[in-house]
Amino acid sequence: MSSAPVANNGVVSMSHVGLCVSDLDRSLRFYTEGLGFEPADGIDIGDGLAPLAEVPVPIECRAQFITHGATTIELLGWNRPAAEGTPPTTRRQVGFTHLSVNVDDLAAVEARLVALGARVLEDTRTHLDIPGGEVDIVFLADPDGVRIELSQFTVDS
Repeated sequence: MSSAPVANNGVVSMSHVGLCVSDLDRSLRFYTEGLGFEPADGIDIGDGLAPLAEVPVPIECRAQFITHGATTIELLGWNRPAAEGTPPTTRRQVGFTHLSVNVDDLAAVEARLVALGARVLEDTRTHLDIPGGEVDIVFLADPDGVRIELSQFTVDS
C-alpha cells in the first residue's frame, strides 16, 4: 500500500536562519535599529549543547533570536571560542550568500545602515527597468561583512 505524496514533503514550516556574529551587541543594534527586526527569545549555550553547535567544549555562546514579520534570524554571539572565518564575498560561493530586503526608500535605509557600521558595495549598485516599473538594488556589507541586498521597487503610474 503506498500513500499519496505529501505536498510539503513533511516540512511543517521554515524556522529561522542562523548568523554567526563577532560582536552580538553591535549586530543586534544593526539588525534592530537598521532593518527593523525585533528582539525575541534568547538562550545561553554552554557545554551541554556543544555537539549541537558542532564546537568542542568548553563553549560560551548567546543565541539571540530576532524577528521581522515571518522572518526569524538567530544571531550567534560567541564568547568562547571566538567567532572565526569570513562570510562569502560573491554570490557564487557555496552556502549562505546574502540577506535580501525590500525597502521603500533606498537612500534612507542605506544611510541608516552605514551609520550603524555597514559598508556600501558601490560596484553592485544597479537600476533595472522591469515590466510595470523599475527596481534599484545595492549590496552592503554588515559590520561582519555579511552581504545585505537592498531593493526598492517603483511601479509605473
